[in-house]
Amino acid sequence: MGKISVITVCFNAEKYIEQTIKSVVTQKNCDIEYVIIDGASTDKTISIIEGYKAKITKWVSEPDDGIASAMNKGVGISTGDYLLFLHADDYFIDENALSRAASCMGEGCDIYAFDIYFQTETEQIRRSTKPFGARTYFKTPVMHQGALCKRTLFNSLNGFDETFKIAMDYDFFFRAYKSHASMEIHSQVLSIMRDTGVSSMTDWRSLKKRFSEEKSVHNKNCSSIPMSYIYDIYWMLYLPFRYVMYNLKLGKNSCSCD
Repeated sequence: MGKISVITVCFNAEKYIEQTIKSVVTQKNCDIEYVIIDGASTDKTISIIEGYKAKITKWVSEPDDGIASAMNKGVGISTGDYLLFLHADDYFIDENALSRAASCMGEGCDIYAFDIYFQTETEQIRRSTKPFGARTYFKTPVMHQGALCKRTLFNSLNGFDETFKIAMDYDFFFRAYKSHASMEIHSQVLSIMRDTGVSSMTDWRSLKKRFSEEKSVHNKNCSSIPMSYIYDIYWMLYLPFRYVMYNLKLGKNSCSCD
């Protein structure tokens, strides 16, 4: 199946970046390169990276235009046949994670998707990729921390859309689905995603930003008038529903603290 490029995008990530790096450079029995794209961090991130530079294939630290821009930069300077994005809030579950994944991978699929754990302060929640299909029209079915994507897929889709600041991965996998990309799903856990990233924020302001970008993904990729009507109804109902659920959860948490 060839070489795997693991790409880490980070900015002021001193709290977690070392665990991410260690989880990559200790991977065993697989052909791997490691690329780090830092957005000109001003904390201790760069000094931590420099401490592991002998084990990092390539790394750059310079200003960028956001996460999608940095991810595209990582794609551009990497050389692997398959690419996986493991950001500074993520880490592999153990030192054999990639070799186990590689043993499941052949040559034909565009995407090989594996389970992840979503880690909160109190628990780890297992999440599995869903097959491409009806769900893809509304939410991303794929977690990028568990997805190894073929380089040719990035080339054919022209990478990530840099106008998105949060939902670039949803847009990418939506376009992959529409282009009839093939995906193979495996139930083993590949990595752990912390709830500290921008897409995991749960305050209403952050949620509204994410929903707004998801709506933009829908508008961008909608190719029929009937589907545009469905989206209109969906967003008319979904936003009030999420707002009610948010306030109910807020009230429940407030009561549990009293």
